[in-house]
Amino acid sequence: MKRFLFHDVFFGPPARQPSPSPPPSPTFDTEWRKLSWGDNTRDLQYARDYQPQREDVSQLRVMLYGPVGAGKSSFINSVSTTLRGRMSAGAMTGTVQSVEGQSLTKKYETHWIKRLGGGDYYKFVFNDIMGIEDGSGRGVHVNDIKLAMMGNVMENHKFNPVSPLSSGDPGYNQSPSPDDRIHVLVCILSANASEIQDSVLQKMRDVREAANDLGIPQLLIVTKVDEACPETQKSLRNVYRSKHVKKKMAEFSSKVGIPMNFILPVKNYSEEISTNPDVDTLILSILRLIIDFGDDFLEK
Repeated sequence: MKRFLFHDVFFGPPARQPSPSPPPSPTFDTEWRKLSWGDNTRDLQYARDYQPQREDVSQLRVMLYGPVGAGKSSFINSVSTTLRGRMSAGAMTGTVQSVEGQSLTKKYETHWIKRLGGGDYYKFVFNDIMGIEDGSGRGVHVNDIKLAMMGNVMENHKFNPVSPLSSGDPGYNQSPSPDDRIHVLVCILSANASEIQDSVLQKMRDVREAANDLGIPQLLIVTKVDEACPETQKSLRNVYRSKHVKKKMAEFSSKVGIPMNFILPVKNYSEEISTNPDVDTLILSILRLIIDFGDDFLEK
């Protein structure tokens, strides 16, 4: 009987292992929203030319609200920087917000933006308010936000998280004019923040319901998109190609209840010492929508 030795048998070369599939791309092939990047002349002129059509309203009033550190004050400064073509710092900002978890904004204050080289101001103003915080007795009281929307909060009123403003208090405006009322409400959320706490979300929903009752149009701005996504950090022009940014916007839409077409991403001016046309493009796209929404509200 012939004996076979295993080491004499030739089985051929080892089978080739299939190559691992490449990881999915972090970006879409094309922008899912189209912007004319860097071409800001038309939108700048649109903001310069804006004038409310109602005789009893001298300027469009926009109020920003959201959690502490989301970038409300930074957005106001960024709008001013874009419109004036130079760095601007009218609203107080800083890292104290993230270190101590406390809002730097303590009082109700109107921010006007002065035209560069001229003595007058743009016909829209921004009101920044104290940040919304977790738990009772912390951050701005929801009732104070509701009163501000109706024009009942006087300029420079200092917010008291424990005791909301009431009729008869020194900071209560008994007879608000159409100029005092809020015409556009803007929620500010950070794309780079950790999970929003349920109590903060509930307060934001309460604010949104009150605005709905008053018929006030609402937008949601997602800040710090450059910090949240490596692709957007490489180039801001990837913001509407980034799958992560779009997913974050959809997440905020579900949690806050604002439709996707009313949600816009932005990068605020933070580390820069000069303006950037791409940063300006995103800011101006938001400002144009704010003006249009506010003007529609005033027509009512």
